[in-house]
Amino acid sequence: MDEAIRRQIYQINSIERQQKGTGQFIMDYPHYSFSKEDGHMNLLNEYFFRNKDIYVSRHNRFADYPLHSHQFLELNYMLQGNCCQVIEGKEELLQEGELLLLDTSSSHSIQALGEDDILINILFRDQNINLEWLTGIKKKNSLVFDFLLRSAVDGNPMKKYIIFKSASIPHIRRILEQIITEYFRDEEFSTRIITLYLPILFTELVRKCDTYLSDEVQSIYSETHNVALNTLQLIEQEYRDITLSTAAQKLGYNKNYLSNIIKKKTGSTFTELVNKQKILAANLLIESTQMPVNDIIEQVGFQNKTHFYVLYKREYRMLPLQKRAGV
Repeated sequence: MDEAIRRQIYQINSIERQQKGTGQFIMDYPHYSFSKEDGHMNLLNEYFFRNKDIYVSRHNRFADYPLHSHQFLELNYMLQGNCCQVIEGKEELLQEGELLLLDTSSSHSIQALGEDDILINILFRDQNINLEWLTGIKKKNSLVFDFLLRSAVDGNPMKKYIIFKSASIPHIRRILEQIITEYFRDEEFSTRIITLYLPILFTELVRKCDTYLSDEVQSIYSETHNVALNTLQLIEQEYRDITLSTAAQKLGYNKNYLSNIIKKKTGSTFTELVNKQKILAANLLIESTQMPVNDIIEQVGFQNKTHFYVLYKREYRMLPLQKRAGV
């Protein structure tokens, strides 16, 4: 990150000096930037997005930030240090390099940050981007995510936030630091550049969604539910040549037991799930490349081309070239 920008971000401002002296929270936005009901603040679009579609700020340190919600999607990026938040009633620790994604209308409070704790807020008002949109993208290409979504519908609602363990993913951190730099530099085309970075950032995050959600799911669901989840994860990784026997051996289960659990929890046989993942992988290549369909069929692991076309048409109600042409 540019050194001048870094100094600007780390500098103690006038509100922080007061908060550091008293430990009391001072509202850093005018009264018309939020509504208040039963002591709960709701931050409003009209203030934050008056002149631009993206709003970036460094969170003020030294005092607890009260419970609030917002009409927009929010990203909290822990540039340095860590912070404790209570999100939808659950205490969470956001550590250096991690990213918190809060859906619209989700509520959270933030405990006081120390001088070396730097939390960056990135807000944007695109109403078409939310957790439902993200999960929809992932569902199109992931057996695991489809399984988690259906499990949520069955009485275990998905959270309204995700914490991405992005500290060990350098390219995600670089994208975030570029967004921060462009915003505070505020040069010609800075806003345009940021809007181009955001789809890249979200695409990278979508790649990771199922990993972090499935980790949490494993801690709250039954053993048999997690057997199915572990099997689906293995299928996603090795769908080209995975078999029930090799899956059972790798996961340490009896083959018949694994087959029965998969059928009970997903409603599909092991072979049906493998073929579905192959079709999902093939469709991604059909939509995003010009690779010949015959090469795609071979790459995803189908031996029988006729069988591929039957399954593909059953899934998408059209043939691959029609899908590619947008018919």
